[in-house]
Amino acid sequence: METVNRGKIILGLELNLILFHVGAVSNCTVSVVQPPSLEVDYTQKAVTMQCSFSTAGCPAEQPTSLWFRYGALQPENLCLDGCRDDTDKFTLANLAQNQVSLTVNRLAFNDSAIYICGIAFPSSKEPRAKRTGGGTVLVVRDTKALSKELQSLLTALLSLLSIYVTGVFVYFIVLTKSKSNTLRKKETEDSQKKKSARRIFQEIAQELYTKRHMETNQQPQEKDNTYENGRAPSNYERP
Repeated sequence: METVNRGKIILGLELNLILFHVGAVSNCTVSVVQPPSLEVDYTQKAVTMQCSFSTAGCPAEQPTSLWFRYGALQPENLCLDGCRDDTDKFTLANLAQNQVSLTVNRLAFNDSAIYICGIAFPSSKEPRAKRTGGGTVLVVRDTKALSKELQSLLTALLSLLSIYVTGVFVYFIVLTKSKSNTLRKKETEDSQKKKSARRIFQEIAQELYTKRHMETNQQPQEKDNTYENGRAPSNYERP
């Protein structure tokens, strides 16, 4: 892209020099406008590029239109002889008072290039009386152009597909959140059950420990009572 821009700058300088020598009325100003790009199918027999211009303070005469092409090779000057014959590779035409066109016949892949339109008033010495447009980038494709009906159909299908994908995505998010909440709830219930079972086990263990401790404390007391009861009669038997 940088190489193309540099080439357009160099070509613009060359074109200004060419336009300067086209002819030698003051305060004449010309401005030129071109479409920036144009894509066509290689099956087309010809393609036409338009060039519009406006003038201010210029002579009441038809200006000279010049076309240049900047492709893979060196810049080319097109239609220096007028190119009015349809059998020529290029054809020039005046479409309206301030509009001209260049038609490329017998379209080929190597016709892809930057086409620059130049407008000049030969009788004016003003530098602004000779101007070039920004250039039209012509791209010749090797695939057939789609019809408007097919393009509309593809656009509708893409829109439906986008809506479907969005719906599936939303459903997946909702389902994932629902499963996550269910699992979290189940984990909470299981945890509560485990805690409840552990608490019951601890209570049973504590109760068993308490009973055993009480039984252990009662056995020495019973032995002491038995011993004292056995010795009491002997005391009374002594004279």
